[in-house]
Amino acid sequence: MISEEEKIHNPWKTISSALKYENKWISVTESQVINPSGNPGIYGKVHFKNIAVGIVPLDEENNTWLVGQYRYTLDEYSWEMPEGGCPIGTESVLETAKRELLEETGLIAEDWSELMKLHTSNSVTDEVGYAFVARKLSQSVACPEETEDLRIWKLHFEDALQMVLDGKITDAFTCMAYLKLKVLMDKGLF
Repeated sequence: MISEEEKIHNPWKTISSALKYENKWISVTESQVINPSGNPGIYGKVHFKNIAVGIVPLDEENNTWLVGQYRYTLDEYSWEMPEGGCPIGTESVLETAKRELLEETGLIAEDWSELMKLHTSNSVTDEVGYAFVARKLSQSVACPEETEDLRIWKLHFEDALQMVLDGKITDAFTCMAYLKLKVLMDKGLF
């Protein structure tokens, strides 16, 4: 068994760090380090300037909404829960969730529950994300950003979950949120 002291001890030593790239969304830093085995090495970290926010909208019949778009980074089409970025220090993650749900789907929710906090890929980035469940929905008008060419798909939660299980949804944030929500539902906690 690992003691509490062993869990919090940082075995890495940073010798120096240099900013290698930056834009309005991310920065990339390269650090010269001494790794846990005592050997010199390098470590790169991608810092996101926004907090990731995702929303699982659910209506009274357990329908949900997915957003589809072509992802430049993957060079393929992707179905995902509505997601966006929370500007750090200017807006709460819940305010961002409400804004993103409306922008991407045209939905307004009266009832919000935080589902989870997660780190998206903690071996290379310090990005943190929050997922919410939005209920008591009403339809308004979607107004996506100019960089978004979105398709909106309303389907039953179980069908979306099956897409996760079948590998048809591969967005890690969406997969984690839908799987966690299903476990909570099965335990009667949601």
